[in-house]
Amino acid sequence: MNETVKDPEDLSCRALAMLRAVAQGRAEITISLEPDLYVDGLPCSDQSTAHRLAHAGLIRLPAGGVPGSRVPAELSETGQDLLEPLASAA
Repeated sequence: MNETVKDPEDLSCRALAMLRAVAQGRAEITISLEPDLYVDGLPCSDQSTAHRLAHAGLIRLPAGGVPGSRVPAELSETGQDLLEPLASAA
C-alpha cells in the first residue's frame, strides 16, 4: 500500500476490514508516532498495515490525548471516501 491511496482496489482485504471496523466505531488507536490499532478491545494482528493506514491519512487520531493512551480511532475524509463506493455496492 502506498502513502497516497485513492482507490479501494489499492488496499488489501485486511486493510479494508480495518477501515470498516474504524467506521463502525469498533476500533481504538494509540497516541503514538507508530499508532497501534485495537479492534473490539484486542490488538490488531497486522500492526504494520495499521501504521500504513495511519501514515496514508486514512485513519486519524482524535485531537488531544496522552502519548501512549488508547483513544477511539477515526476515519479521515479520505478514508470515508474510500469506503463509500464499497458500502453502496454491498
